[in-house]
Amino acid sequence: MRKHHALELYDYHVWANKKFFQRLKELPRAIYDQEVQSVFSSISKALVHIYMADTVWLGVMQENSMEEIQDSIAIAQDKTKDKSLEEMEKLFQSLSEEYQKLLNNVSDLDKEISPVHPKFGRLDTHFSELVQHVVNHGTYHRGNLTAMIRQQGYSSVSNDYVFYLYDISKSN
Repeated sequence: MRKHHALELYDYHVWANKKFFQRLKELPRAIYDQEVQSVFSSISKALVHIYMADTVWLGVMQENSMEEIQDSIAIAQDKTKDKSLEEMEKLFQSLSEEYQKLLNNVSDLDKEISPVHPKFGRLDTHFSELVQHVVNHGTYHRGNLTAMIRQQGYSSVSNDYVFYLYDISKSN
Protein backbone atom coordinates (compact mmCIF):
# COMPACT_ATOMS: atom_id res chain seq x y z
CA MET A 1 0.00 0.00 0.00
CA ARG A 2 1.34 3.41 -0.98
CA LYS A 3 1.74 6.24 1.45
CA HIS A 4 -0.56 9.23 1.35
CA HIS A 5 0.77 11.62 -1.28
CA ALA A 6 1.45 14.34 1.32
CA LEU A 7 3.71 11.95 3.25
CA GLU A 8 5.50 10.95 0.06
CA LEU A 9 6.01 14.60 -0.84
CA TYR A 10 7.40 15.42 2.58
CA ASP A 11 9.79 12.45 2.36
CA TYR A 12 10.95 13.90 -0.96
CA HIS A 13 11.52 17.31 0.68
CA VAL A 14 13.75 15.71 3.33
CA TRP A 15 15.57 13.60 0.70
CA ALA A 16 16.24 16.65 -1.51
CA ASN A 17 17.50 18.75 1.41
CA LYS A 18 19.84 15.92 2.41
CA LYS A 19 21.14 15.73 -1.17
CA PHE A 20 22.00 19.42 -1.02
CA PHE A 21 23.77 19.18 2.30
CA GLN A 22 25.71 16.20 1.00
CA ARG A 23 26.78 18.14 -2.10
CA LEU A 24 27.64 21.29 -0.19
CA LYS A 25 29.93 19.31 2.13
CA GLU A 26 31.84 18.08 -0.95
CA LEU A 27 32.53 21.64 -2.13
CA PRO A 28 35.03 24.18 -0.77
CA ARG A 29 33.79 25.59 2.55
CA ALA A 30 34.09 29.17 1.30
CA ILE A 31 31.12 28.88 -1.07
CA TYR A 32 28.70 28.47 1.86
CA ASP A 33 29.06 32.12 2.92
CA GLN A 34 30.40 33.55 -0.34
CA GLU A 35 28.42 36.62 -1.41
CA VAL A 36 26.79 36.23 -4.82
CA GLN A 37 24.41 38.23 -6.99
CA SER A 38 21.27 36.15 -6.67
CA VAL A 39 17.90 35.89 -4.98
CA PHE A 40 19.80 35.47 -1.69
CA SER A 41 23.21 36.97 -1.02
CA SER A 42 24.68 33.59 -0.01
CA ILE A 43 23.93 29.90 0.15
CA SER A 44 23.86 30.11 3.94
CA LYS A 45 21.14 32.78 3.81
CA ALA A 46 19.07 30.71 1.39
CA LEU A 47 19.25 27.73 3.75
CA VAL A 48 18.20 29.92 6.68
CA HIS A 49 15.21 31.12 4.65
CA ILE A 50 14.07 27.57 3.88
CA TYR A 51 14.48 26.62 7.55
CA MET A 52 12.53 29.67 8.73
CA ALA A 53 9.66 29.02 6.33
CA ASP A 54 9.51 25.34 7.31
CA THR A 55 9.40 26.44 10.96
CA VAL A 56 6.50 28.80 10.33
CA TRP A 57 4.47 26.23 8.40
CA LEU A 58 5.07 23.58 11.05
CA GLY A 59 3.46 25.96 13.54
CA VAL A 60 0.55 26.58 11.18
CA MET A 61 -0.02 22.85 10.68
CA GLN A 62 0.14 22.32 14.44
CA GLU A 63 -2.61 24.94 14.56
CA ASN A 64 -0.56 27.14 16.87
CA SER A 65 -1.66 30.70 17.58
CA MET A 66 -0.05 33.53 15.61
CA GLU A 67 1.72 34.55 18.83
CA GLU A 68 3.22 31.06 19.18
CA ILE A 69 4.31 31.13 15.55
CA GLN A 70 5.91 34.56 16.03
CA ASP A 71 7.76 33.17 19.07
CA SER A 72 8.96 30.20 17.00
CA ILE A 73 10.32 32.61 14.38
CA ALA A 74 12.37 34.46 17.01
CA ILE A 75 13.71 31.15 18.35
CA ALA A 76 14.57 29.96 14.82
CA GLN A 77 16.37 33.23 14.09
CA ASP A 78 18.54 32.69 17.17
CA LYS A 79 19.14 29.03 16.28
CA THR A 80 20.29 29.82 12.73
CA LYS A 81 22.44 32.89 13.41
CA ASP A 82 25.98 32.39 12.10
CA LYS A 83 25.62 28.61 11.91
CA SER A 84 28.02 26.43 9.96
CA LEU A 85 26.85 24.11 7.22
CA GLU A 86 27.01 21.13 9.58
CA GLU A 87 25.04 22.98 12.26
CA MET A 88 22.37 23.94 9.73
CA GLU A 89 22.19 20.34 8.57
CA LYS A 90 21.48 19.27 12.17
CA LEU A 91 18.79 21.93 12.50
CA PHE A 92 17.13 20.71 9.29
CA GLN A 93 17.29 17.12 10.56
CA SER A 94 15.74 18.07 13.89
CA LEU A 95 12.97 20.07 12.20
CA SER A 96 12.20 17.18 9.84
CA GLU A 97 11.84 14.92 12.90
CA GLU A 98 9.30 17.37 14.34
CA TYR A 99 7.40 17.26 11.04
CA GLN A 100 7.52 13.46 11.00
CA LYS A 101 6.04 13.33 14.51
CA LEU A 102 3.22 15.63 13.44
CA LEU A 103 2.59 13.83 10.14
CA ASN A 104 2.54 10.44 11.85
CA ASN A 105 -0.03 11.64 14.38
CA VAL A 106 -2.49 13.39 12.07
CA SER A 107 -5.45 11.06 11.67
CA ASP A 108 -6.69 12.71 8.47
CA LEU A 109 -4.04 14.27 6.23
CA ASP A 110 -6.80 15.75 4.08
CA LYS A 111 -8.60 17.41 6.97
CA GLU A 112 -9.75 20.96 6.55
CA ILE A 113 -7.61 23.58 8.22
CA SER A 114 -8.20 27.34 8.31
CA PRO A 115 -5.12 29.30 9.31
CA VAL A 116 -5.52 33.04 9.77
CA HIS A 117 -2.72 35.29 8.57
CA PRO A 118 -2.56 38.82 10.02
CA LYS A 119 -2.18 40.36 6.54
CA PHE A 120 -3.89 37.92 4.17
CA GLY A 121 -6.74 36.77 6.40
CA ARG A 122 -8.30 33.34 6.72
CA LEU A 123 -7.42 30.53 4.33
CA ASP A 124 -9.74 27.54 4.08
CA THR A 125 -7.56 24.71 2.82
CA HIS A 126 -6.52 21.15 3.61
CA PHE A 127 -3.65 19.95 5.74
CA SER A 128 -2.18 18.04 2.78
CA GLU A 129 -2.16 21.24 0.70
CA LEU A 130 -0.03 22.95 3.33
CA VAL A 131 2.41 20.03 3.20
CA GLN A 132 2.52 20.46 -0.57
CA HIS A 133 3.21 24.18 -0.09
CA VAL A 134 6.18 23.44 2.19
CA VAL A 135 7.58 21.06 -0.41
CA ASN A 136 6.97 23.48 -3.32
CA HIS A 137 8.63 26.29 -1.40
CA GLY A 138 11.66 24.13 -0.67
CA THR A 139 11.87 22.99 -4.28
CA TYR A 140 11.78 26.58 -5.52
CA HIS A 141 14.62 27.62 -3.24
CA ARG A 142 16.69 24.51 -3.94
CA GLY A 143 16.56 25.80 -7.52
CA ASN A 144 18.04 29.06 -6.22
CA LEU A 145 20.73 27.04 -4.43
CA THR A 146 21.54 25.18 -7.64
CA ALA A 147 22.00 28.48 -9.47
CA MET A 148 24.18 29.87 -6.66
CA ILE A 149 26.40 26.78 -6.67
CA ARG A 150 26.77 26.94 -10.46
CA GLN A 151 27.44 30.66 -10.31
CA GLN A 152 30.45 29.85 -8.15
CA GLY A 153 31.76 27.41 -10.74
CA TYR A 154 30.57 24.05 -9.39
CA SER A 155 27.97 21.51 -10.41
CA SER A 156 24.96 21.02 -8.22
CA VAL A 157 22.99 17.87 -7.56
CA SER A 158 19.98 16.34 -9.30
CA ASN A 159 17.09 16.65 -6.88
CA ASP A 160 13.93 16.60 -8.97
CA TYR A 161 11.02 14.61 -7.59
CA VAL A 162 11.41 11.96 -10.30
CA PHE A 163 14.99 11.28 -9.12
CA TYR A 164 13.61 10.75 -5.62
CA LEU A 165 11.09 8.26 -7.05
CA TYR A 166 13.84 6.40 -8.89
CA ASP A 167 15.99 6.41 -5.76
CA ILE A 168 13.29 4.97 -3.51
CA SER A 169 12.23 2.41 -6.13
CA LYS A 170 15.78 0.97 -5.98
CA SER A 171 15.45 0.37 -2.26
CA ASN A 172 12.05 -1.39 -2.52
